[in-house]
Amino acid sequence: MSSWLRSEGHLDAGPIYVRENGRLHVVSPAAGGAPAARPFRLFPRGFSVELCMNGEDDGARSPRTDHFIFTYTKEGNLRYSAKSLFSLVLGYISDNVDRVDSLIGFPEQIAEKLFSAAEARQKFTEPVAGLRALQKFTEAYGNLVLCSLCLRNRYLLISEKLEEIKSFRELTCLDLSCCKLGDEHELLEHLTKEALSSVKRLLLKDNSLSDAGLRRMTAPVRVLKKGLENLLILDLSCNPNITDVGIGYLLSFKKLNCLDISGAGLKDVNAVIKRLQMHIGLVHSKVPLKEFDHSSCRTEGWAEQTVLQWEQAIMEAMKPQEQLRSRTAALHFYGKTHRIEDVVKCKLVETETKASGHLQFYKKENQNCPLPLKREVADSHELKNNKKRALAEQERERTSKQKHLCLTVEDWDLLNTY
Repeated sequence: MSSWLRSEGHLDAGPIYVRENGRLHVVSPAAGGAPAARPFRLFPRGFSVELCMNGEDDGARSPRTDHFIFTYTKEGNLRYSAKSLFSLVLGYISDNVDRVDSLIGFPEQIAEKLFSAAEARQKFTEPVAGLRALQKFTEAYGNLVLCSLCLRNRYLLISEKLEEIKSFRELTCLDLSCCKLGDEHELLEHLTKEALSSVKRLLLKDNSLSDAGLRRMTAPVRVLKKGLENLLILDLSCNPNITDVGIGYLLSFKKLNCLDISGAGLKDVNAVIKRLQMHIGLVHSKVPLKEFDHSSCRTEGWAEQTVLQWEQAIMEAMKPQEQLRSRTAALHFYGKTHRIEDVVKCKLVETETKASGHLQFYKKENQNCPLPLKREVADSHELKNNKKRALAEQERERTSKQKHLCLTVEDWDLLNTY
């Protein structure tokens, strides 16, 4: 190279420098024979260089620090280490899980971690993308996402997150007590869909239900043998608009083991007790049953924290209303406005139910006897006579109330949705 630089046919390129340990050293002097300069620093001591990746649109991007794990040593020094490739990929997919085509066939162990990562980023609280993301998991994993859902006294959560609640599949326990849904609520119609045919425990206490609501809820079971055919425990207490006619629709639940109709508007309680015992084998209980203890029903599954996030977001949105309520309370204290009576809560209805008595039913377990008892054989004729008389009474009731038990236009409209 030096001989090429000293050749006559080329111009002098000047001295050649080499950088070593931040200093420049002259390798070859200039052609004019100038003395070699002293080594000097290429950069000052305070100079630093920042390496930037993905330089396009740097102004709109914020610096990412989630690729590293920051910890502190015993001496108090900051220490960071790079995250694993699995964690980085998991975070990226959780941010875009709503754009995934399907999770069917994906391993459950990794899917649970993916759901937790999306939940930590509050992905399911987003208005549109959160619903799509939740549907990807519920379609693929069913009751793993949520097997039990408790929405007791949470009507505001139902109204705000109705579509998300309807996306849950294969629930075994659903508590909708004290929500005042009524007969025409969309969630009551959703109970008859195939997605909730796995429900075994349904609590509808204090929901302003009537005979019309029970007719809609039992129409698929009565005709198509679908819907809530696997129901084992049903709570319909504190619904005074349910009469003897509505109880007749419940006879289609052949697998029912426990029933609570305390506080219903029954006219002939003794006739209802005999009717339930004859058709589906339910016996009136003299003491309250533990199956209707609402404390045993809780939200369980991957989405347990998600439901809490929904409720927390709703409470945060209601904070201005809480401040307004405190102002009205102050005005009430100083007597500047008329005091408005509070809404009657579920506790008041419970006191009325206790006064009227408990109407809870259960199904006795069959006891296996090695030999038939003679007393049972002797009483068999009396049982047959009682059955004949009861069937005759039932036939008279059926003929007199046939117009109530037949399928109406609403029943056919509901059945046509299947």
